[in-house]
Amino acid sequence: MDQQRTPEDTLAFHGARLTVDLGAIVENWRRLGSQAPGIPCAAVVKADAYGCGLEAVASALWRGGCRTFFVAHLSEAVAARAALPEATIYVLNGLLPGSGPALVAHRLRPVLGAREELEEWASLAVEAGRTLPAALHVDTGMNRLGLSVTDALACAGDPLLDEAGIALLMSHLVSAELPDDPVNARQIADFARVRAALPGIPASLANSSGIYLGSGAHHDLLRPGYALFGGNPTPGRANPMRPVVHLEARIAQIRDIAAGESVGYNGRWTAPAPRRLATLSLGYADGYPRAASERGHALVGGVSCPILGLISMDLIILDVTGAPGARRGDTATLIGDGLDVDAVGRAAGTIGYEILTGLGSRYVRHYVGTEG
Repeated sequence: MDQQRTPEDTLAFHGARLTVDLGAIVENWRRLGSQAPGIPCAAVVKADAYGCGLEAVASALWRGGCRTFFVAHLSEAVAARAALPEATIYVLNGLLPGSGPALVAHRLRPVLGAREELEEWASLAVEAGRTLPAALHVDTGMNRLGLSVTDALACAGDPLLDEAGIALLMSHLVSAELPDDPVNARQIADFARVRAALPGIPASLANSSGIYLGSGAHHDLLRPGYALFGGNPTPGRANPMRPVVHLEARIAQIRDIAAGESVGYNGRWTAPAPRRLATLSLGYADGYPRAASERGHALVGGVSCPILGLISMDLIILDVTGAPGARRGDTATLIGDGLDVDAVGRAAGTIGYEILTGLGSRYVRHYVGTEG
């Protein structure tokens, strides 16, 4: 139905619009890959491609040259397979009980992190009568998933690795965005020890920020996620990534209030002087965090306008006193035009990852740069 509406009509129908620049995602993927020439670059597209839309993003990256993808859950992997019939797709959360037959049927690769998983996957390969590729996850410091370094080293020479079709050795960095954290060096060293003990298996360690830790973290496959979608992989320095998402909402109403009047639920904010307010047609049900109440801001006509009072389920109130040109029906930018996801995350006391992955489903999505 939306195809029959003009962009203005569509925005009125939904109240807010999320624009995703697929061309920027592909360019970010290439920029990340350029940090390690000659090493293939995969793409982590879990959580609906960080809120940007799995099918559209994965298809654009495939057209751009990406051939290996990572997701978290089997359901995501099945959706990715439908969009990418020929891609290599890994499931980060491993081999959950009962998931094996579906993984085999859809030609998916679990990231195995326990001996029980290795044994179960090897048994499935025997049943299938062929090798079933998978990855081996080594825990070098996260204490979340994966074999310990000691247990991984003990796998040296164990035929179970061949029987389980281990085609990739991987680990996950704890603090890659903090390049001076000594845990990085420890993890890089431990992973190198495991790799030396299990020769002949391609290895992957570097996530988005890990790519910027240097060649010791690069190995045979880069594995960026957040940075593909415009997040800064080098906090404290200029963001080398192109912005990807632009979130805007319509102004539903403009009103003037007098000094002493309160705003929003529980009257948490009181006007110290006469103010002009704009109510936006977007709220925490659309993924904009309530924790940004009285901390975040939006841009109206290029002017930074603070959020007043508590963010509601469906509405946000801005102080547009400094933007006198604001009118009913105008748009306010909540992400974009220099207001990036990292800044929005900081204002809400969280991280840009949570902002992206929480992007809601009620607004209309508009994709640009679809040539990939």
